[in-house]
Amino acid sequence: MAEKKPGFTTYKCMRYPKAEMLKRSRELHQFMERRRTVREFSDKEVPYEVIEHIVMTASTAPSGAHKQPWSFCVVSDPALKHQIREAAEKEEYENYHGRMSEEWLEDLQPFGTDWEKPFLDVAPYLIVVFKKPYDLVDGVQKKNYYVNESVGLAAGFLLSAIHNAGLVAVTHTPSPMNFLQKILGRPENERPFLLIPVGYPADVVHIPDLERKPKEEVLFHYAAPKD
Repeated sequence: MAEKKPGFTTYKCMRYPKAEMLKRSRELHQFMERRRTVREFSDKEVPYEVIEHIVMTASTAPSGAHKQPWSFCVVSDPALKHQIREAAEKEEYENYHGRMSEEWLEDLQPFGTDWEKPFLDVAPYLIVVFKKPYDLVDGVQKKNYYVNESVGLAAGFLLSAIHNAGLVAVTHTPSPMNFLQKILGRPENERPFLLIPVGYPADVVHIPDLERKPKEEVLFHYAAPKD
């Protein structure tokens, strides 16, 4: 048995028979294929404990040097949500009326989106994901590494956990997003990364009739040549 290294602990990985491994991988793929971005929410209450578990699942994501350079702000107060909506719509109006290029606006047409974002009021929760380029330890800046990559991974875990709980979400990125830092009173070392409304879908939901890229366009296997 290998000698245990100081500062390390033993990790036991789950190992499945090949048939079970294939079954589990196929089922998860099929489950995630059903995930869709939804912009039409119900205001039905979602237990806060569910949101806590979703966020803490996101926080299990890997990160550069295990710095975990993220924070998740959960907003359920209607007045605060409306304040966020007003600020987001102000930026989005500017985006749709001059900031965005014609090509960008054309690419958005299949989604039927515009500058108005009622889901920011309707969804029972807004999860605001912040990235931290550095930590503050006793007033001293401590650099974080691969911040965008790390927080992006955590956001992916977050969306998967939301889908797993039977809820829906939309990744909203009103640009610029500095208003989120001001409204929520976040510290100087945090930067808004994503604004994600979360809740049950409305009774009737409309989504664009789109298809994901086929396997041939996203998966490239470089295997050793067969004899």
